[in-house]
Amino acid sequence: MEIQTLSVNNASYGGELLYNGIRLPAEWPPRNMRPDAYDPMPVPYLQSPPEVIPIDIGRQLFVDDFLITKTDMKRQFHQPVKYTGNPIIKPERSWEMGNGYCPVAAPFSDGVFYDPTDKFFKMWYMSGWYDNKTGMATSPDGLHWDRPNLDVTPGTNLVIETPGLQRDGVSIWLDHEATDLSERFKMYMYVREGKVGSKLSENGKAGGYQYTSPDGVNWTLRGKIGATGDNSTFFYNPFRKVWAFTVRRFGRPAPPWSDDPYTGAKRPRGRARSYWENKIFLAALGEWQGYDPVFWLGADKYDNKRPNYPIGHEPQLYKVDAVGYESLMIGFLQIHYGPPNEDCAKGGFPKLTELQLAFSRDGFHWDRSCRETFIGATLKKNSWERAYIHSVGGVCHIVGDKIYFYYTAFKGDESKKATSTSVDYYTGMYANGAAGVAVLRRDGFASMNAGGEERILFTRVVKFTGSYMFVNIDGRDGILFIEVCEEDGTAIPGFTREDFVPVTADNTKQLVTWKNSDSLRSLTGRPLRFKFYAKNAKIYSFWISKNREGKSGGAVAAGGPGFNGTWDI
Repeated sequence: MEIQTLSVNNASYGGELLYNGIRLPAEWPPRNMRPDAYDPMPVPYLQSPPEVIPIDIGRQLFVDDFLITKTDMKRQFHQPVKYTGNPIIKPERSWEMGNGYCPVAAPFSDGVFYDPTDKFFKMWYMSGWYDNKTGMATSPDGLHWDRPNLDVTPGTNLVIETPGLQRDGVSIWLDHEATDLSERFKMYMYVREGKVGSKLSENGKAGGYQYTSPDGVNWTLRGKIGATGDNSTFFYNPFRKVWAFTVRRFGRPAPPWSDDPYTGAKRPRGRARSYWENKIFLAALGEWQGYDPVFWLGADKYDNKRPNYPIGHEPQLYKVDAVGYESLMIGFLQIHYGPPNEDCAKGGFPKLTELQLAFSRDGFHWDRSCRETFIGATLKKNSWERAYIHSVGGVCHIVGDKIYFYYTAFKGDESKKATSTSVDYYTGMYANGAAGVAVLRRDGFASMNAGGEERILFTRVVKFTGSYMFVNIDGRDGILFIEVCEEDGTAIPGFTREDFVPVTADNTKQLVTWKNSDSLRSLTGRPLRFKFYAKNAKIYSFWISKNREGKSGGAVAAGGPGFNGTWDI
């Protein structure tokens, strides 16, 4: 297929120049997202990519057409495989039983991070539904988890208790770049007021609070932040070094239902996300500094009801978690399919939410070309992951040649149905929450595929300062050639297809060479293009490393064994 290249004078945008050649507009973040619109979010850098794309940071993934000017390969999105040992943690301790209402031991969103200081994984999680407790579990391998005996509440693994306040969503981050080590771990917590089993108020102390910690165990309350709502989260954008809050503050406007301008169907004006960013995490204290959160993202006209799920309603955007992975941001969009809370409470079963992937190269605009469910529910009554699938802060981890994705799911309890005196927060709809993990090939979000006939992929103009070229390829039954070309497509002598040493391999980090050169050192700094020729192969990514070990210089998401910080260096 031919992909039209649209060029713009990026300098006229007047804003920040990013690591990948994208120039942001002078007004940032954009304030042109319309709450009443149901078109997919525009992605300006795909419509008008840079004339030259620097590729020094990270593995270059083929999840979109940002790097591609021409190809007849076919893009395939991939799904992870759920671990057979799931759930990896479930309610077992007395403090995880929710005072007899709703047992839960799972992140909500909380977080999972690999801590290179202690050299193990740490998971923070809700301990009992809408109780006041947050626990921490640890693991040497990300699969087998223990509850350490901590001194915050002796005899338990609890790290925070908030008497009189019921914790709701929590968001946690391990900040490798913190200059003050007492703030190495950062937390946002949304709390509600009220006694367990009573109607929770939205007044007084209810709202969002920030905490910091040197070790993830001993937390210091820093104060209350600007107006927000439940299931708000935050993430760190390492490419721009900003903290971004995904705020449930502004929903879609009244009336509650109105006609969709495209289909005529009735659509909900409900859950959606607003956005706020700052280079200083604690700048959110008091009021939002600089500007109020701007409307950001909601479900659109391509978000369809879940197949074979007749009791749902039109989808809504329930929550967003995101992380920097290699050369772009990976987003988990939690899509809500229904039914309404009151219906679930009456039946004692969980509502249905599932996770989709989205990709961003500027941290704000999300490409949602893949609408397939990435991690989904079983909808089976006795399944631990019947429904209400939640993303987890940190999104994913690199473990060798694999990526781990942690998620939360709820079984429910149909023996606990709503009555005239109960409230939906304490019925079976929120019972039996547990955590699992799903596993994907490294860089395995999407591949460009060539079948039995040779196919080509021609990149846009790129430049780099590294020396050694690597590819992530599944070509065990096929073959790959790579040609280096001038801007006009003319092959560079010494780096032609005929000079290339063919690759037949299944390798997530395959060094590629030419007959008279094992590196691209002589071409550094020059604008050029790569032309891939492949047969019976799947290409996931390529990158130019400064060393023969293949370090990408990219972001490593929530970390993993062998990584000591934010970057693969």
